[in-house]
Amino acid sequence: MDKILRIDMGGDGNPEVKEVLIGEYEGLGGRALTSGIIAKEVPPTCHALGAENKLVIAPGLLSGTTAAMSGRISVGCKSPLTGGIKEANAGGQPSQMLARLGYAAIVLEGKPKTDDLYKVFINKDGVQVTVDNSLRMMTNYDLIDKMKNEYGEKISCISIGPAGEMKMCSASVACTDMELRPTRHAGRGGVGAVMGAKGVKVIILDDAGMPMRSPKDPEKFKNANKRFVNGLNSHAVTGEGLPAYGTNVLTNILSEVGGYPTYNFKQGSFDGAAKISGETQAETETARGGLATHGCHRGCVIRCSGIFHDKDGHYLTKQPEYETVWAHGGNCGIDDLDTVAMLDFLDDNYGVDTIEMGNAIAVAMEAGLAEFGDGEAASNFVDEVGKGTHLGRILGSGAAVVARAFGVERAPVVKGQAMPAYDPRAVQGIGVTYATSPMGADHTAGYAVAQNVLKVGGDVDALKPEGQVELSRNLQIATAAIDSTGMCLFIAFAILDQPETFQALLDIIGAYAGVEFTADGVTVLGKKVLTDELDFNARAGFTHAHARLPSYFKTEVFPPHNVTFEVTDEELDQVFKW
Repeated sequence: MDKILRIDMGGDGNPEVKEVLIGEYEGLGGRALTSGIIAKEVPPTCHALGAENKLVIAPGLLSGTTAAMSGRISVGCKSPLTGGIKEANAGGQPSQMLARLGYAAIVLEGKPKTDDLYKVFINKDGVQVTVDNSLRMMTNYDLIDKMKNEYGEKISCISIGPAGEMKMCSASVACTDMELRPTRHAGRGGVGAVMGAKGVKVIILDDAGMPMRSPKDPEKFKNANKRFVNGLNSHAVTGEGLPAYGTNVLTNILSEVGGYPTYNFKQGSFDGAAKISGETQAETETARGGLATHGCHRGCVIRCSGIFHDKDGHYLTKQPEYETVWAHGGNCGIDDLDTVAMLDFLDDNYGVDTIEMGNAIAVAMEAGLAEFGDGEAASNFVDEVGKGTHLGRILGSGAAVVARAFGVERAPVVKGQAMPAYDPRAVQGIGVTYATSPMGADHTAGYAVAQNVLKVGGDVDALKPEGQVELSRNLQIATAAIDSTGMCLFIAFAILDQPETFQALLDIIGAYAGVEFTADGVTVLGKKVLTDELDFNARAGFTHAHARLPSYFKTEVFPPHNVTFEVTDEELDQVFKW
């Protein structure tokens, strides 16, 4: 991957396509590359939907190789939701294909002078950017069916739904999975709105005739990859729990430990948790002819996804993930899996982030627009978003806007972005990550749940403030590095517990690059990524005052433990003092 594909959508009425050498960004991939380009090339105070912002789509450093778990893709920009830098991450097939086509990144620049809608087709022969207004307001599933009819079954697609076209702040960027369905989403931060502002509806990738990317030391690479896979397969989480029950295995666990935010973060346990748990979900999928174990991209060995069929045995959606089941389930007081699965399908089809949408609906329920537990109302809300009605545009703007519009004090957001499925009072380490991550509230930025709850890689008491700052800091550094490789974040469970599996990962990276790569190298890379992101946000006007949780998390006790968030502001300010 020695090229960056730059597409200036502003042009003189026609998009301008340039292939340039990677140059100063040599050796970077995934989040390191998206954040590096945004930090250097985008004015931090620009309007996120304006011509000066850029959308960067980058496969990981190892994507396109035979390395297991290396199919993640990063989508970066200035976020219209947070106003700061954003990297949203997705699985699916596009990362591998884009890498094999020889591109380290696609950079969408400028802004069209007309309201035309464009599609981009990339194969071994080059790049075609064409107007196709027949795609206007098309949902993701219909869009991908149309692309299959035009380009065949061996493509992959990166697309936006109606929410992205309408430039909603919860809009996602969809990536197709192995079955060529738009089920894997770079969801957070409104990246889909930025793609919509660039006038690009879909990017079609066809890597036919392109070889796998080769490491500098093939034998060392092959050996390290084998050891790495063995480690993943032998770990209780990555080899047993996630393949059997998916990420939704966490529903019963978090509800039992009292960290499962229910009814818009009012309590930590949900009476209906067992009905929507990973165990029940897997049983339901299997009974209906779906799949409880499935990979989201080729080369995935953890296979924590699945395929969910409706009551009649027909495909409905991919297996809803834990965050989605929580956001549309427990957080809204809904305990019906079929309702949650339908909401997941609607989110994917219209192209919105399930976490942001679930939180927006829960806030709307608190405002009295519907009763908690009303699944029909929740589905109607998402349909309003897809139609772009006045109410839909408010809901599609995210939980913070819904709270302001309807006078709700309890908005669980940081930097304008809604919190995921762990309450920071009962899981204090994740609270530090929510508060301080450059991305806004984001569990994946530093998954302290691993040590606070699952006791993987250590044991830090979830209910006490001691040790949480150091825990979050170390995880944020490591995560930024992993996000740059194209590796799935779930490898962290094994590499935290198994030194030999961590060494195998280091050897994979080193063999690919032809260097000796060490744990210190991971730290250096992670710190560089975070430094770029923090610098951008500082220049955009962010201060320590933005690295805080909403005040009610410090004053409102959280059942069943009846605790508040106890990490002090002074401690939060030390997270990035390394």
